[in-house]
Amino acid sequence: MEHEITSVFIEVAGLLALAAVVGFTALLLRQPLIVAFIAAGIIAGPDVLGLAQSADHIELLAEIGVALLLFLVGLKLDVGLVRTLGAVAVATGLGQVAFTVGIGFLICLALGMDWVTSSYVAVALTFSSTIIVVKLLSDKREIDSLHGRIALGFLIVQDIAVVLAMVILSAVGIGAAAGDGGGLALLRVLLGGVAMVAGIVLFITYGADPLLRRLARSPELLVTFAIAWAVVLAAVGDLLGFGKELGGLLAGVSLASSPFREAIAARLSSLRDFLLLFFFVGLGARLDLGMLGNELPAALILSLFVLIGNPLIVLAIMGYMGYRRRTGLLAGLTVAQISEFSLIFMAMGLALGHVGPSAMGLVTLVGLVTITLSTYMIVHSQRLYALIDPVIKPFERRHPFREDAAEAFQGPTNFDTILFGLGRYGRGIARGLHDRGQTVLGVDFDPEALRRWTARGLPGTYGDAGDPEFPASLRLEGVSWIVLATPPHRVPPGQSDPRLAMMQAFREAGFRGRFALPSTDLLDARTLYKAGADLVLNPFHDASIRAVERIAGELGEEDEPWEQEART
Repeated sequence: MEHEITSVFIEVAGLLALAAVVGFTALLLRQPLIVAFIAAGIIAGPDVLGLAQSADHIELLAEIGVALLLFLVGLKLDVGLVRTLGAVAVATGLGQVAFTVGIGFLICLALGMDWVTSSYVAVALTFSSTIIVVKLLSDKREIDSLHGRIALGFLIVQDIAVVLAMVILSAVGIGAAAGDGGGLALLRVLLGGVAMVAGIVLFITYGADPLLRRLARSPELLVTFAIAWAVVLAAVGDLLGFGKELGGLLAGVSLASSPFREAIAARLSSLRDFLLLFFFVGLGARLDLGMLGNELPAALILSLFVLIGNPLIVLAIMGYMGYRRRTGLLAGLTVAQISEFSLIFMAMGLALGHVGPSAMGLVTLVGLVTITLSTYMIVHSQRLYALIDPVIKPFERRHPFREDAAEAFQGPTNFDTILFGLGRYGRGIARGLHDRGQTVLGVDFDPEALRRWTARGLPGTYGDAGDPEFPASLRLEGVSWIVLATPPHRVPPGQSDPRLAMMQAFREAGFRGRFALPSTDLLDARTLYKAGADLVLNPFHDASIRAVERIAGELGEEDEPWEQEART
């Protein structure tokens, strides 16, 4: 027994070391870790190193990881949040799901699959990876852009579709297991499910907030409770017959309306990622490389469908609803891959005996291809848009009324300064310019920041400094300065600098004034000056000078506006 425990420990240590090495390689190649972990599983599997021997132990850790993943999905499904989803997010999300399932089903039938396998594969192709999309959009500072917000909205719609698909799958599995004389067993499972849901409703109404407020006094205890709650309800769901996955999901839903859900999600995300490593490694280890070779032609066809078809349907729906083709394409690229849910969904079907290992291998191959390629598509989305813009012009209305309406503003039509970025730094610059009699047009791609700006009666317009077509839509006569007040960040090697691209676009639109651009790095500032910038702003340096002036009393004792609000 002791030798067995030691050998399992050594095996897990070897798997973790292998995953770390492969993961680092993927990081250098700018690939998501999902791809790296599946590759690590293939390397550790019987066809290569034969390192993964303790399937039961790996499966246990994987099941806990899946339960935590669905728990965190449930945490996002706050009823209030779902009600506030915009029409475009709902329409785009449902349209993309319906299109992918319908066309994907027909493609799978044409590839020779039976209707059950075709149904499973078609549904698996609809799910996009929220983890990957949020990470990439955050890295690009586009999470608060219009297309970023729309993308997050229809990803939530996809999450709801995941829930419904798993509920249906569980019901089908229960019915199949019950057989001809199993009506009583099915009824017992349904009654157990109703009782569990009723208990959760009572917990949400009377117990969740008081309990979490007490537990929150100790962050460690709050995390322990959250893990226990997720795993216990997953176990209850398994005992009642409708699956660990739905049990974990309901555990998350029960805490979704709590004010502590963000704290729980933040603290559990790393543990979720660690445990899901074993799911992906185990998945890779179970793959038969010979079988994968047979599935390669079908995988390539379905991958092209996901990479091209999904973005096009999003582009078409958003174009019809009145958005510009650029916004539609940037949002559509976020669904050009399948996700970890696709693999979990297929694993459930495999466990129920509805699909075979070949279907699981096929979807895994599609995941490897689409996740890899879509990462580059999202990272280089601006360059891709410039390349295919002439082709996608038919997807935009003659008058994209939704974005035209967002760009409408009241006030003067001639401005001294056009200011990009309406965060704290940008608002501070605008306030100082207004005090000196300057007229400022505020521009931001965050609809909420723009709404707060225009609510004060200030002229503002929706726009993206990275959009090469945007400068041509502005009146540049009399404008002396273009100021970019967005947070500066390093441009990764091999990528074009959006600040330089913005200057070039304004020059081409006829602007002859001066540019003020942000930077926090001396070498970067020198590059900007050489490229034609007239002034380089260092937010941290500028703020420190103002802080010294205030501390020394050189600016008087009057509070800043935000301080006046804070003091009251």
